[in-house]
Amino acid sequence: MNMKIDSLEVSVFEQRDELGKLAAGRAAAVIEDTVERKGHAAVMFASAASQIEFIRNLLKHQLPWRRITAFHMDEYIGLSSGDPRSFGAFLRRELFSLQSFGSVHYIASLESDPEQACSDYENLLLSQKLDLVCMGIGENGHIAFNDPPEARFDDPRLVRIVTLEERCRMQQVHDGCFSDILEVPRQAVTITIPALMSADHILCMVPGSAKAEAVFTMLTGPVESSCPASVLRTHPGASLFLDLDSAELFLKSRETRDD
Repeated sequence: MNMKIDSLEVSVFEQRDELGKLAAGRAAAVIEDTVERKGHAAVMFASAASQIEFIRNLLKHQLPWRRITAFHMDEYIGLSSGDPRSFGAFLRRELFSLQSFGSVHYIASLESDPEQACSDYENLLLSQKLDLVCMGIGENGHIAFNDPPEARFDDPRLVRIVTLEERCRMQQVHDGCFSDILEVPRQAVTITIPALMSADHILCMVPGSAKAEAVFTMLTGPVESSCPASVLRTHPGASLFLDLDSAELFLKSRETRDD
């Protein structure tokens, strides 16, 4: 099922495995086209359980991996650099260690100077325009770690320190990353919304019933920072991939409207 909500292409699949396969195919096509045109591609990846099917299917493609510069979009403050629960560790384990990327840029260790880590990563993004962002959304509608209380569509920074909303922290428990909310760090470094939106292409993979409310608000409510993901409706190169679970409330609202 395919439709368009403002500028955002929306595709709904029966199963999350199918979602991951088709989204990976789209990402592979974007990367191949970009490398053919420019000789290289800059791609940013998200670290979340919702991205597993997408990542595993992407790894099956015979891509020009050595011509891909990879970035990740957020990291906790307070975890050691070797902590397996860090987002950098997730991407290293699930993706970056499994192919020979041209280069991989991790957000630096945040144990000593998070502000310097922000500045360093911001400089990297200024030196390398993003061609593709592969991402999800949070249960509270966040993108990266831009939670509703702090999200800004006009943020002057590309990378910043944020305080995580309680619902965002609780999602990390739901995802199995932490056993208790008290273990989840309260602060993180995130790529900001303008930095994400600067990419030529955005592919957003959102499976699972836990995201149904956020998807509904994202697609039917106003485009405003109370649901940061709604901003994707304004991007001409953005695509949203849903399964029946995550799309349930949205599809029901369309059926009710059409009756």
